[in-house]
Amino acid sequence: MDLEKLQTQTEILIDDVIKQADLKKGQIFVLGLSSSEVNGGLIGHNSSAEIGQVIVKTIYDKLTAIGVRLAVQGCEHLNRALLVERDLADQKDLEIVSVVPQLNAGGSGQVAAYALFQDPVEVEYITAQAGLDIGDTAIGMHVKHVQIPFRPIMRELGGAHVTALKSRPKLIGGPRASYDVVDAFRQG
Repeated sequence: MDLEKLQTQTEILIDDVIKQADLKKGQIFVLGLSSSEVNGGLIGHNSSAEIGQVIVKTIYDKLTAIGVRLAVQGCEHLNRALLVERDLADQKDLEIVSVVPQLNAGGSGQVAAYALFQDPVEVEYITAQAGLDIGDTAIGMHVKHVQIPFRPIMRELGGAHVTALKSRPKLIGGPRASYDVVDAFRQG
């Protein structure tokens, strides 16, 4: 796999997702990654540390530049736990669990993040404002309700199917409720 091309494509992809998700400083972004799928294989069968490093570092650098925190989801062998920085876990009072990700138990994304983060820890759950799923890793459980899937500029990264999620506040009320701030003031 051409890792320089992969980095360029990842930059294009994450720039588009950041824009469409309207990410703001202090928010959390979850990444699910199957390097096996990116490499044209089946999820969980051919993890690539190099692919994980390129994708995670590229996304981490873009998110860090705008003050968004990255959480990297692990595979099913770690119950989809997430690798985050300890200060984020402490700030959000997240349940820290004891495990160190490996290439075949956690995945290439978590292994790359573990090496990249200052003080990495695994947590069981998180509520992110948005996320990117590279290779159909099922990140929806970690994005806050209400989740809105959207199509990023690229539908594939390497051989992996790509989807993205953002969130919006829940709509509550009934027929009298207004969801547009401008309309609410006109009616009042």
